Amino acid sequence: MIGIVDYGVGNLASVRNAFDRAGYEAELCSRQEELGQYERLVLPGVGSFRSAMELLEQGGWVHALKTYAATKKPMLGICLGMQLMFDYGEEHGGAAGLGLIPGTVVHLEPAAPNKVPHVGWNSLNHAMRHSLLEGVKPVVDFYFVHSYHCVPKNPEHILATCDFGGEFVAAVVAGNVAGMQFHPEKSQPAGIRILENFAEWEPQC
Repeated sequence: MIGIVDYGVGNLASVRNAFDRAGYEAELCSRQEELGQYERLVLPGVGSFRSAMELLEQGGWVHALKTYAATKKPMLGICLGMQLMFDYGEEHGGAAGLGLIPGTVVHLEPAAPNKVPHVGWNSLNHAMRHSLLEGVKPVVDFYFVHSYHCVPKNPEHILATCDFGGEFVAAVVAGNVAGMQFHPEKSQPAGIRILENFAEWEPQC
């Protein structure tokens, strides 16, 4: 069973429906003490880094998510959920993140004529061969909506990048923890393939 963390923000129904279309059972989890029952976990998110971290802290999710990650079970962050996995985000004055992936989240500064927020379809540049990208061609577009981007401390954690008036990190993987800046649940067949790959992923930790 795949758990989708329901902490008050995110495209929860869209993510669950996308897993349904992929043929995998997923359900929303609104109680942090129940995380351990899931074989895989998805952390979605929309909105600001600082506000989302405040919700996670208020709901007792921070310790629970760190504990889950330590079990070495597969964990996927989507959009803001990916950003929250990092050490620190500078949005709205800054806030500490979950610290699951070393690095920071900074404002996106594309070259003209590109504008922030970055909204629309863009293709990925694969930085490594990985089972999460199995069957995904670099020329295929994914749907992005964001104003901030992740800067991993370790380049080896970069799974894919995207060019939007300059290159930014579009996907990461560190052990059993992965993140996608784009929305696989909104990215049609290619996004469904990403979710299928996650549902079958066996991390080498």
